[in-house]
Amino acid sequence: MSTLNLRVAIVGAGPAGIYAGNILSVRVADAGGTVEIDLFETLPAPYGLIRYGVAPDHPRIKGIVTSLHEMLDSGVIRFIGNVEVGRDVALDELHERYDAVILATGAIRDVRLDIPGIDLPGSYGAADFVAWFDGHPDVSREWPLDAAEVAVIGNGNVALDVARVLAKHAVDLRSTEIPDNVLAGLEASAVTDVHVFGRRGPADIKFTPIELRELGEVPDVDIVLYDEDFEGVDPAAASNNQLKVMLRTLQSWRGREVGTASRRLHLHFFHSPVEVLGSERVEGVRFERTTPTGDGSVVGTGELRDIPVQAVYRAVGYFGTPVLDAPFDEVRGVVPNVEGRVTDAASALSAEDGGTAVRGLYATGWIKRGPVGLIGHTKSDAMETVAHLVADAEAGLLAAPTERGDVLELLADRGVEYTTWQGWLALDAHERDLGANHEHTRERVKVVPRDEQVQISRADALTRS
Repeated sequence: MSTLNLRVAIVGAGPAGIYAGNILSVRVADAGGTVEIDLFETLPAPYGLIRYGVAPDHPRIKGIVTSLHEMLDSGVIRFIGNVEVGRDVALDELHERYDAVILATGAIRDVRLDIPGIDLPGSYGAADFVAWFDGHPDVSREWPLDAAEVAVIGNGNVALDVARVLAKHAVDLRSTEIPDNVLAGLEASAVTDVHVFGRRGPADIKFTPIELRELGEVPDVDIVLYDEDFEGVDPAAASNNQLKVMLRTLQSWRGREVGTASRRLHLHFFHSPVEVLGSERVEGVRFERTTPTGDGSVVGTGELRDIPVQAVYRAVGYFGTPVLDAPFDEVRGVVPNVEGRVTDAASALSAEDGGTAVRGLYATGWIKRGPVGLIGHTKSDAMETVAHLVADAEAGLLAAPTERGDVLELLADRGVEYTTWQGWLALDAHERDLGANHEHTRERVKVVPRDEQVQISRADALTRS
């Protein structure tokens, strides 16, 4: 077996892409080979979901940035930001320059909720709201927060993030890295009541204990639960310890005094959305009451309930982000693949389902398996994909690059203002300085406009880190 000497491009600089690059570099080095890895990112800054998909009041979750930073700061992986594959450089052009390409673009779009009235003014996708409060450069700087009563449809961690940020007083977010424009918007918010609706019952929640606990610690916000949702619920009968902890937490909240806080966060269970009500804009949501079937699912009871709200946030899931000219399953929102090997058959779920592997093309993370699981799950995901890539390389199944020129030269010739790791370090330091000098001392203040991020990142000579 010959020694591996690989050039690999990874598309997407979130946790999935960074983990894949790190695992690949270690795997090849342990085998005595060499690998050059270029990490392409549409945004000027790295970290993807960690920077633009996690609520700013989650410092424990964001602590994962430390390990991601170390992986990129080692110099083994070259970060190339502000470059969209499919627009600034074609996928075919990457195949010409690299032995393999790994897609790690994640999922940043909302899954559509197909019910009447969902497109009325005042109806929003959770992903868009998260992008706004995280200072994503490609969304509007303004967000309408003129509704007093708000519905959040969904029973996962994203729904809780959205509900918590909506209900939380802006003063309690001042110490976070929340952008100034977002802080100003939340300070002017008219929200008094946030209603979170789930189709299933308390025993089927998709939160995590940390998320749920944080919800109950929000100052000046009452948690409102409804006794009818807890009939027959026994924490001792929970299927696992994590669920047992959460059910006990919910049960403890039922005994709290309600009515002393200026804002309320209502948790509703067994409510399936039927229609968003209103003529000119959102005026309410109609739900059908559901009941458990005994096998983990629910069925409608026929009982309809109208809940008056002036805004709706749908948090029913994320949808994958395709790459131009790469296969994509428009139904499942993923790149079709078998254990990370991309196939040309959108319906292929396994090798037996058909589909031919696309030579040299792989996938990892949410674009590979859908937006499920926690951030840590991307490690095992990347290990599987990288194992197949290395096996294919050892078997001689990869096509050697036909173009040996540096992709940075190609981007420069096209006038693409790409950013580098050194540029990110400059932007990172700038944001930390803004935070240190802010009237409310903060860890950082995010720079939101893309052009400003690029300008700061490119102020020094662009070098390979």
